[in-house]
Amino acid sequence: MPVISTYDWLDQWYDEPYKLCKKLVKLFGGTSERSIYSYLRSFGMYRPSRNGKECIHELKENKVWEIVKKEHQLLQKEWVGEDVPIIIFPADSSNPGLREYNGKSGVAFKDKLFLFVSPQNEKNEIRALFTHEYNHVCRLLKYKKNDDSYTLLDTIILEGLAENAVRERLGDKYAAAWTNYYSQDEAQYYWNKIIKPKRNVLRGHRIHDQLLYGHGLFPKMVGYNVGYQLVKSCIDHQGDAIKTLLSFQSNDIVKYSDF
Repeated sequence: MPVISTYDWLDQWYDEPYKLCKKLVKLFGGTSERSIYSYLRSFGMYRPSRNGKECIHELKENKVWEIVKKEHQLLQKEWVGEDVPIIIFPADSSNPGLREYNGKSGVAFKDKLFLFVSPQNEKNEIRALFTHEYNHVCRLLKYKKNDDSYTLLDTIILEGLAENAVRERLGDKYAAAWTNYYSQDEAQYYWNKIIKPKRNVLRGHRIHDQLLYGHGLFPKMVGYNVGYQLVKSCIDHQGDAIKTLLSFQSNDIVKYSDF
C-alpha cells in the first residue's frame, strides 16, 4: 500500500526519530538514519516535543492518512501516476519557515514522497499539499531528464505545474501564498530581467537556489512565482490540462506561453 502506516511507527518511536528513519534506509539506498533525519528535518520533519504524542493522535483523529490515501487513488488515475511510498510525519512546529504554510511542508522524489503536517491543517490543506508533491512525482517520472541535468528552467516549471494543479483542483484559496506575490506582468518582467538569462544554470549551482527562492537581493520566491505564472499562461493559451503538460519539454511550455 503506497500510504505507509507511519502512525504505528510514531506511536512506538516518536521520541526516537533515528529509529523511525532506520525504517527508511532502504528507500534512500543505504544512507544512514542520522543523515536521513537531518535531510528530512531540513524540509520540515518534526523534532520531538513534550506534546508530540498528543499531536500524532490528533493527526489520526483528523484522518490524515485516510485523506491522503483517497487523494492518491484519485490522482493516480487522473494523471496516470505511479505507486510510490507515501510517508507522513508531523511537521516541526518550531520551524519559522513553515509558518507561512500553516505548519505543513513536503518533499518529493521519483520513487517516494514525504508529507509533514500539523493538527491545525484542515482537509483541503492536506489535499493541496499532497496534490503539489504528487504532481512533482509524476513530472519527475514523465519528463525524461536525468536529475543532474535539471536546470533552473526545469525547476521553476516543476513548481509551476504543481501549484497550478492545486489551483485547478481546489481553487485559488488553497494555492500557496507565493502565487500572489507578483502579477503576470511583474513575473514577465522578472523572467526577462533575471530568470531567462540564467535559465540553463544547473541545479546545485548557488545562483539556481538564489533565483528560485529569491535570496539575497532577488525578489522573494521569484523563481517559484515566475514558474507558476508561466505555466498558468501556457494553460490559458493552449487549454491543456495539467495531465498533458506533465510530459512537455520545459522549453515548449515557455513557447506556448506569453513569456
